[in-house]
Amino acid sequence: MTTSSEFPDTGRSGLLPTTPPADAVLPPRSARAPAPGTSIPCHYSMCFCCGDEHPSGLYLRLVAGEGLSLSGTFTVTELHQGAPGLAHGGLLTAAFDDALGCLNWMVGGRAVTARLETDFRRPVPVGSVLHIEAEVLGVKGRKIFTRAIGRLDAPNGPIAITAKAMFIKVPLEHFIDNGRPEDIERARGDSAVRNSLANFEVNP
Repeated sequence: MTTSSEFPDTGRSGLLPTTPPADAVLPPRSARAPAPGTSIPCHYSMCFCCGDEHPSGLYLRLVAGEGLSLSGTFTVTELHQGAPGLAHGGLLTAAFDDALGCLNWMVGGRAVTARLETDFRRPVPVGSVLHIEAEVLGVKGRKIFTRAIGRLDAPNGPIAITAKAMFIKVPLEHFIDNGRPEDIERARGDSAVRNSLANFEVNP
């Protein structure tokens, strides 16, 4: 049984921010970022969101935008249900986590999610295509602040979801030291991983 000490009530001030501070800056677009209008490569073939080899993944497809932005789409299938005929909310959150995380291609760093806020505006039915637009809001030190919006069935369709997140830049060793060893070893032969490593500094 859990105790109250395991879930401390820190109050609003104890939460990590998703809004950039006043002294955050917008860095220049990385020289290694994919050109605007081109596909952003999958970073790992077994990623649930963007991986080509995941058996029931989202197959999220992302395209680099101008500046520090990107767009993406995925189709909700019957494998993605929560309530009957509707996408699972956690699954939708995962799609936004991946899209926002891929903004790191634009700033030339490797980062992990520190905090993600997702607001659901309307249901997302099976068969819908969710269109995501995401951008970097600012960077301060190792912190990257981002936001995204998701619309149903068209780039100008009704808003279904909005999200904001803060990512923390980490070195490559973060993944090697914390990932399951057999998966780390398998990833060494993953062409998507090799492509990702070729486009990022080892220690951003």
